[in-house]
Amino acid sequence: MRKISSFLASGIAAGALIASPALAQNNPPPLNPADTAENATQGIGAGARPVGADWSRSPVAAPHGMAATAHPLATQIALDILKAGGSAVDAAIAANAALGLMEPTGNGIGGDLFAIIYDPKTDKLYGINGSGRSPSGQTLDQLKEKLGPDATAIPPVGPLPITIPGTVDAWFDMHDRFGKLPMTEILAPAITYAREGHPVAPVIAMYLDRSLAAYEARLKRFDFDFDNARATWFADGDAPEPGEMFKNPDLASTLERIARNGRDEYYEGKTARIIVDYLREQGSAFTLADFANHDSEWVDVSCVTYRKGYELCELPPNSQGFAALQMVNILKNVDLSQWERGSPQVIHYITEAKRLAFEDVARFYADPDFAAAPQALLSDAYGRDRFALIDPERATPTFGPGEPKLEGEGDTTYLTVADKDGMMVSLIQSNYRGMGGGLVAPGLGFMFQDRGELFSLDPEHPNAYAPSKRPFHTIIPAFVKKDGKPFMTLGLMGGGMQPQGHVQILINLVDYGMNLQEAGDAARLMHDGGRQPTDALAGSAADTVDIDNLGVLMVEPGIPLATVEALRAMGHNVEVETTGIPFGGYQAIARDAESGVYVGATEMRKDGQASGY
Repeated sequence: MRKISSFLASGIAAGALIASPALAQNNPPPLNPADTAENATQGIGAGARPVGADWSRSPVAAPHGMAATAHPLATQIALDILKAGGSAVDAAIAANAALGLMEPTGNGIGGDLFAIIYDPKTDKLYGINGSGRSPSGQTLDQLKEKLGPDATAIPPVGPLPITIPGTVDAWFDMHDRFGKLPMTEILAPAITYAREGHPVAPVIAMYLDRSLAAYEARLKRFDFDFDNARATWFADGDAPEPGEMFKNPDLASTLERIARNGRDEYYEGKTARIIVDYLREQGSAFTLADFANHDSEWVDVSCVTYRKGYELCELPPNSQGFAALQMVNILKNVDLSQWERGSPQVIHYITEAKRLAFEDVARFYADPDFAAAPQALLSDAYGRDRFALIDPERATPTFGPGEPKLEGEGDTTYLTVADKDGMMVSLIQSNYRGMGGGLVAPGLGFMFQDRGELFSLDPEHPNAYAPSKRPFHTIIPAFVKKDGKPFMTLGLMGGGMQPQGHVQILINLVDYGMNLQEAGDAARLMHDGGRQPTDALAGSAADTVDIDNLGVLMVEPGIPLATVEALRAMGHNVEVETTGIPFGGYQAIARDAESGVYVGATEMRKDGQASGY
C-alpha cells in the first residue's frame, strides 16, 4: 500500500500563477482565452508581495557557495559536497548522479552531457562535449535495411536510436581536471538514496505517469523490450505517486562499481559487457570496442555580445547552442525595451528570430568531424542580414536557411553549482525523448538514450547517419559574461525550447530589468515547427515531406489576451498552453563581481530548489 502525502498534490490549475500585471500590461488574462470579463475564472491566484513582482518569489543569495537543480535533495547533496571541501565540479557530478535517480524522466547515466565550466585560476571558460557516437560497424544502408523500406526516420524506441552514453566519461574528464574529492565520496549520496529510497517529487511523478502512457502507446506500434524498464520504475503497474518512497537498488550497484573502478567500469568493465551483450541481443550493432574507444571532447566556448556589456556564451555543434547566439545577433538590431514585455511586437520579433535561426540549425548543425558549421553564422553582419528579413507587421510565411560564407519533446535536466573559489559550472544532461528509448539492461537500473533519433536518413544532409558519428544535439548549457567578466550560469531545459528560452531569459534581465528569479518565472513563448535537422535536405532527392514553415507559437497564460489576438492578426498560429510543460525548466546562478555574493534561482515549472551557504 502506498502512503502518499496530500500536501504534495495541488488542486490549482497548472499555469494559474503565471499571469501578472507586469507582463499583462495591467490586464492579466484568464487562463482560458475564451473566457470573458463576464465569465472569468474564479480560481485563486497569486498573493501579494512587499517587493518585486507578485508572481515571483525572491531569488536566493549566499556568500560561499550556491546550487540550483531540478530537485531539492539534489541541491542539498551539491551543497554538502561543497561544504566537505569539494569543487563546484565535484558538487555538479554528485547532483547529476542523484538526479539520474530522482528525475529519471530527464536524465541518467544512459544519456549524454554538456557543460561549461568557469575556472577562476585561469580565468577561462572550458566547454565539454560528452555526447556519444553511433556504432562504428553500421552504415546508413545497413541501418535503413533494419528500418525497412518505408521508413523516413529512426524510431524513438528500441536499439536503433541508441548512441553511446557519454555522461560517465564526461564526469571523469571533468573530475580529472577540476575535481578535489574522490569519486567514491562524490557518488555516495546518490548510492545511498538509490538503496534506501527517496520521496518522489510532484512534477517528476507527473512526468513518470506521462512516460508510462507514452511507452504503452509505442508498444502498440513498435516491437521493443520494455520489461526491464517496467520492473525498474513501474513495478506496481502504475507510475510512482508524489511522496511515494522509491528505490533503485540496481542503479545503486551500478554506481558503486563506477565509483570503485572508475570510468573504465562503464566503457570496458563488467558494466560495459552487460550493456553490449544486451544491446546486441536487441539488434544493435555496438561492440565492446565502440564503448572502449569513446571519449569526451573539450571544446571552445563561443560568445556573442547582446547589449549593455552582456555576452551570451554557448557550445558549438553538434549541439544547438549556436542557435541562441544567432538569435541574439538578430535581436540586437532592434531595441525591444521600447515596448512592454508582453506586447505583440516583442513576441513577434523573438518568434521570427527563432524561426530564422532554426532554418540554419536544420541546414548546417551536425557533428563537426563530418560537417563543420560555417563560422560566419555568428557574425554581426550575418545577424543584420537575417534581421532584415523580418517584416515588423506580419509573420513571414516561409523562411529558408541563409547563405553564410563557408570557412574552413525532449526531456532534460539542467543544474548549476558555484563554489567559494569562484568556480561556476553550467551542466545539462539528458536521455532525449521522454526517459529514453525504453531499453534497460538487466540489473543496471538506468535507461539508454534515444539520441540517435536525431540523425537524418538523407545521405546528402550534414546530419546524415554515418558510422562513429555524433547526432545533432538539443541540450545546451549557457554562460553569461558582463563587461568581459564571468557573471552568470544559465540553463533552460526542453528540446527546441532551450535556445529560445536562453534568449528570453537574457531579454528579461537586460532589456526589462527583472531579477534572476523573475526572469525565469515570467511567462514564456515557445515556437515549434519549421524544418528540422532530421528532415531531408531541402531540394535533395529525399526531400518529399511537406514542411509546416509557419509552425505553432505557444504562449503561457501570462501573455495578455490582447497580445494573443494581435499576434493572430499578424499571421501567427498562436495557442495558449496552460500546463507549463512545453516551456522547459530554468536554473541560474549569478555572481556579484564586487562582493562575490552568489544569487541563485530556479522556477515554478519544476520541483527544483536554489540554495546556498
